[in-house]
Amino acid sequence: MSQGPVSISSKEQFTGILKSSKIVVADFYADWCGPCKQIAPLYETLAKSLSRPGAVTFVKINSDNNSDIASEYSVSALPTFLVFRDGKVDETIRGANPAQLKKVVEKLVTEVGSLGEGSGSGGGDWKPAEIPKGYSDITDEVELRGCELLNAADDAGPVKVLFDSSKPSALNRDGNTSPKKDFVQSGADDQLLLFIPFQSVVKLHTLQITSLPPQGEEDAPARPGVIHLYINRPQNMDFSEADDTEPTQAIEINAGDWNSNGTANIPLRFVKFQKTTSVIIYVQKGDGEAETVRIDRLRLIGDAGAKREMGKLQKVGEDE
Repeated sequence: MSQGPVSISSKEQFTGILKSSKIVVADFYADWCGPCKQIAPLYETLAKSLSRPGAVTFVKINSDNNSDIASEYSVSALPTFLVFRDGKVDETIRGANPAQLKKVVEKLVTEVGSLGEGSGSGGGDWKPAEIPKGYSDITDEVELRGCELLNAADDAGPVKVLFDSSKPSALNRDGNTSPKKDFVQSGADDQLLLFIPFQSVVKLHTLQITSLPPQGEEDAPARPGVIHLYINRPQNMDFSEADDTEPTQAIEINAGDWNSNGTANIPLRFVKFQKTTSVIIYVQKGDGEAETVRIDRLRLIGDAGAKREMGKLQKVGEDE
């Protein structure tokens, strides 16, 4: 609840936020605008008190630096506040009008209270870890039908559960878990190989991995310990190919990297992930001596770009 407004630096960043948050409040301003400066403290206060991950996001857009966004939404007076619901403009406030802005916010308070946890990828109120300022959850850019997971146990959940926005059942306080497994686990050993294509060309900034193996069980799986990432592959690799190929980034996750939600927040070498069409996550080994490894959720943080044809990422058939 303490997050302030996000400063927008590109149209792609703004588009990503519109996709990942149900409600977006945008403040169009300019550094030379006196009324903009007068109402800025009020807007900052509202942002800090009402921001909700995946539900309500406040942003500030410098109209001089982002003239393409201002032009797209016909912003001709400053300040202008636009309220977006599900990516579309729902309300407009022109000028520094504190009373009108507060009135709109009062409606937001009621709506925020009615927003529950979502069930689609990239949405929902469950927050596994902090999202770096200036970026957004772009998990909903994953093309689920093109994902492929190798070495998954037969009785684990389908690969799509990794991108579910709801809280993992393993975190339920009453100790009851869903009868349908909402996690994936390796089968033969402690390795997993996951191919993730995207609906658009994205910029990846952070990878969030949630792993919640049961405590105290004799044959409990391990959390991921060593992970290799590969980008822009048209299809999945096999394990021998992954072992023989230099990764885009190699990651070692230590015990202290996991937070109370069982989530490791992994910063990526952003310069290497600027134009990403697909990513392969190779869990090379678990963090202990267990024979298997488990992942409950994945979140991808960054910027989303324009949609593209997914046919270019269709997997090659066995007969080709």
